[in-house]
Amino acid sequence: MQNFASDVAFTSAVKSVQLEKGSRDGYARMERGRGWQTRVTPALTQFLSELDMFYLGTANAVGQPYIQYRGGPPGFLKVVDDQTLGFADFDGNRQYITLGNLSENSQAFIFLMDYANRRRVKLWGSAKVVENDQALLEQLRDPTYPGNVERAILFTIEAWDINCSQHIHTRYSQTQIEPIIEQLQQRISQLEAELTSLRERTSHIPPATEANTLPHSKD
Repeated sequence: MQNFASDVAFTSAVKSVQLEKGSRDGYARMERGRGWQTRVTPALTQFLSELDMFYLGTANAVGQPYIQYRGGPPGFLKVVDDQTLGFADFDGNRQYITLGNLSENSQAFIFLMDYANRRRVKLWGSAKVVENDQALLEQLRDPTYPGNVERAILFTIEAWDINCSQHIHTRYSQTQIEPIIEQLQQRISQLEAELTSLRERTSHIPPATEANTLPHSKD
């Protein structure tokens, strides 16, 4: 039986190691205090709206884990209700490892990474595959994204927490850097045009000679 939301991760074995390593008291205070979140908050909703990728963890019946990268347009991992997230499942390499795992073990994990701002969020819960639900697919799909949607996957949140930013290396997506590159290219074009204009204005001026560059001497 779980007493705290964080017990989904802090099992008795984990707590034993925390006690041995000296961090149990701090996490015990966290459990009795603010604890981990169990519902979608406005801050989490905003965080999700900016992300174009996440990592989905599942495991098969014997516990063999599998991590899958999921990518799409910004905000493609959507809030369905205050305890459920959902996303459109695009066609891929047709290995179906995640689908197979979820067919026999619904436990799942989502790891959210915002490399640009060095933020990460961890979500524990369960997931299920939803086939042939056109209304749900329309709710989750992005008509501007070219991926072919095959099904929906819903993730029910049991607990989530924000991880510290330590050791996260800053990286930027193509979507994030394209406006900056465009500004730089426009500035380069502007400077090239100014340089061409300057050359044209000065091209008729004769070059300096030794006679007119030496200072005049007095007799």
